[in-house]
Amino acid sequence: MLDKRQFYINGAWVNPAEPNDFEVINPSNEEPFAVISLGGRQDTDAAVAAANAAFPAWAATSREERLELLEKLLAAYKARAEEMAQAMSQEMGAPIDWARSAQVGAGSWHLQGFVDALRDFTFEYRFATDEHHILEPIGVAGLITPWNWPMNQVTLKVGAAVAAGCTMVLKPSEIAPLSSMLFAEMMDEAGFPAGVFNLVNGDGPGVGTQLSTHPGIAMISFTGSTRAGIQISRAAAPTMKRVACELGGKGANIIFEDAPEKAVKIGAMKVFNNSGQSCNAPTRMLVHRSRYDAAVEQAASQAEATAVGPASAEGRHIGPVVSEAQFGKIQDLIQKGIDEGARLVAGGPGRPKGLNRGYFVRPTVFADVRNDMTIAQTEIFGPVLSIIPFDSEEEAIAIANDTEYGLTNYVQTADAERAKRMARRLKSGMVEMNYKSFAQGSPFGGVKMSGLAREGGRFGIEEYLILKAVSGWEK
Repeated sequence: MLDKRQFYINGAWVNPAEPNDFEVINPSNEEPFAVISLGGRQDTDAAVAAANAAFPAWAATSREERLELLEKLLAAYKARAEEMAQAMSQEMGAPIDWARSAQVGAGSWHLQGFVDALRDFTFEYRFATDEHHILEPIGVAGLITPWNWPMNQVTLKVGAAVAAGCTMVLKPSEIAPLSSMLFAEMMDEAGFPAGVFNLVNGDGPGVGTQLSTHPGIAMISFTGSTRAGIQISRAAAPTMKRVACELGGKGANIIFEDAPEKAVKIGAMKVFNNSGQSCNAPTRMLVHRSRYDAAVEQAASQAEATAVGPASAEGRHIGPVVSEAQFGKIQDLIQKGIDEGARLVAGGPGRPKGLNRGYFVRPTVFADVRNDMTIAQTEIFGPVLSIIPFDSEEEAIAIANDTEYGLTNYVQTADAERAKRMARRLKSGMVEMNYKSFAQGSPFGGVKMSGLAREGGRFGIEEYLILKAVSGWEK
């Protein structure tokens, strides 16, 4: 059992003010493998005090000084990539090959994006004849991150805050905290001044709420469920914090009659990857009626071909979902789909054959789904695909937009003009065309109940800055 009870506060690893042990479970075997401590008010206060004490000096550093430290952090991250992959694989169930490539790779990708963005970032500029505008760090940021893509979210927040000149307190998910604790070691190794970065483990009702309500915190950046994002926004309101929320999604993948033959297979794979635990997964597949029957068969075939196994096993497969609670929620929703009349064509309730222990979910495909069904409206966060037919472009747009979420939509068509029309009319922060990946530093974020944050590159840095206008500024 790994002992990871300490917190990183003011440049040192310290014991919690009061022990509050919490076991970290390996979702592949349901066995505890590490113990952390959940922080309390004293721990949160100490971390916030350290961040506030460090803020004036850190905010006054030059872009070049912050850039040098970011580059050192990136080097430390790359040097310890295998440790990071092992940590994430154990704590949240990412298959080790997937952890090494996608999970670890997301962190280095974003850190490099911030290095590139900061190098050319303009913090002061002329406005009108004698007016000057200054972008200043907002203050101490509380960073609350999820378990599904640990380093993707930690680096998006920490990298942006560092580049902007903010100090911070990170509360990672208590379900998957070890990767963030390793990241704290990297921050220390890179040489960031004491107090710039602090880490306190805890749960949402505890440390999460304490950060959201703390008068010493100027901003909260949160990634997680819409329900929790609403609670955090309410808790932060009395202290007038800036709140940046990146929340859930229920993306539509619109496959037109002229889309490539492989469009359905790729779309299904995007749902099953990471065991379906991605907010931007295209979990509603909208297929033109002329290709609908074939698409159902192709998606079912892909589900049946998707191997499921322990995170420690080498090779291409999907692992377990993160926890017993998540497993139970997914099972309930699969059964809900059956009960409401959707046609189950692959997968279904229960664990895959041969896996009697661990939070493993069968890759599941439903056909003949109506958009008013629970499985079409609820973010399941598991490897579950819903297929819906459509007859016209107008109908596809109406179905895609008929959701409370608005994170990512997908369009597959050979018609460039139709693709552009769709992009303009789909209500989402991102539209991915023909599975073309977004560029490094592109803004990640949504609209509606998916939140309004924008993370990554210069857009992410701007979230942590506040604009000051100064008149009468002489040249």
